[in-house]
Amino acid sequence: MATVHHWTGLEAKALRLALRLSVRAFAQQLGLAVATVSKWESKLADTEPRPDTQAILDTALGRADAAVHLRFETLLSEMTSPLTTPRRRVTTSGPRAWEYESWADDLDRVVVALSRQNFAFADSLLTRWLGRFKAPELDEKGLYLFARSTALLGDLRRDQGVVLGPLSAQHSYAGARAVFTQLDIPRRVAQLDLSLAVVTEMSGKLEIAARNYETLAVDDRLSRRDRARAWLWVGTALSKDGQHDYATRVMQAATRDFEDLTEPDDWSVAHQKLALARRGAGDLTQALHFIDIARNSGTTESPMQRVRLDTAHGHILLSDTATRDDGHLVLDQAAQVAAQYGLVHQLRSIEGIKTMSEGPTGPRQR
Repeated sequence: MATVHHWTGLEAKALRLALRLSVRAFAQQLGLAVATVSKWESKLADTEPRPDTQAILDTALGRADAAVHLRFETLLSEMTSPLTTPRRRVTTSGPRAWEYESWADDLDRVVVALSRQNFAFADSLLTRWLGRFKAPELDEKGLYLFARSTALLGDLRRDQGVVLGPLSAQHSYAGARAVFTQLDIPRRVAQLDLSLAVVTEMSGKLEIAARNYETLAVDDRLSRRDRARAWLWVGTALSKDGQHDYATRVMQAATRDFEDLTEPDDWSVAHQKLALARRGAGDLTQALHFIDIARNSGTTESPMQRVRLDTAHGHILLSDTATRDDGHLVLDQAAQVAAQYGLVHQLRSIEGIKTMSEGPTGPRQR
C-alpha cells in the first residue's frame, strides 16, 4: 500500500481523483470546507495542509481499497516529474494489494497445472513470485502466500520424484512449515506434517512413515478428509512393509470415511491401494475386483492418476502367469505416459516392478 510522507495540494488532488469524488464530495468526506480543497487544487505542490489535516488525509488513504491505491499512484506519477518533485513523495511497503491478488490467482493456476502434471508451467509461476520477494520483507498476508507457494513447490518436486536434498520436496515442505508456524496457522502446519510423512514413505522409511501417519490420523488440526487420507497412507506404508492383511483393514476404514464424505476421487484411490494390498497377500481375485472398481470410478483422470492405476493394474496382472504378458503391456503403456510427463518416481516404481517380475528366469522374451 502507498504511504505519503508529506501531503501537499498535489497529493490531495490525486487522492480526490483516485476516489472519483467531486471537490464538494471530497471536502464533505474529509470534514473540511470546500474552499480548503479548492485552494489545494489551485496551488498543488505550493501549499501544504495543516498537521491535523495531514492526519485526516492519511486516514482517508489508509481506508481506501487496492483499486484506489493503484489509481492514486498512477495519477500522482502522471502529475509529477523529476524536475518538479526532487524528493520522493510516496513509497510502498512490500507488495501492493493488487500484487497479492495476482499472486493468489497464480497459485490457483499452479494447482490446476499440477493436477495436469504441467510441471514447467507450474514451476514458472512459482518462480515468478518466490524469486521476486524475500520472506523478511513481507507482511502476514504476503508470508501466507509465500508459504503456500513454497508448499506447492514441494508438491511439484514430490510429483517429479525429487524427495530429498536441497532442491527437494522435503526442503520446500520444511520451509513452508516454518512460515506457517510463524503465522500460527495450525491446520497448515499439520498439512505440511502430512506432506513430510509422504516424503518419508517415498524415501523408503516405511515404519517411520506409518507411525507419523497414525499420529496425524487422529490430529484434530486436520480436516476429516485429511485424517482419512492419513489412515489410507498408514495402510499403504504397512502394505509396502509386508503387513497386507492389517493394511487392508486400515484402508477399508479409510474407504468408508471417503464414502461418507462423498469424496469420489479419494474413494477411487483407496480401492487402487486396496488392490495392491490384496495382491501382496496373494489374493488376486480380490485384487482384480478392487482395481476394476478404481478404474471405473473417480472423476479426475490426470496423467498421474492414470499412470498409478495402470501401474497397479499391471502389477496385479504380472502376478498371474496367465496374464503376465498383458501385465507387461500395461506397464509399458504406463511407463510411456510417465516419461512423457516427467513422473520420475512412477518410472522408478514401474522399472522396479518389472525387475522383480523377471526374477531368476531373466527378462521376458519379446
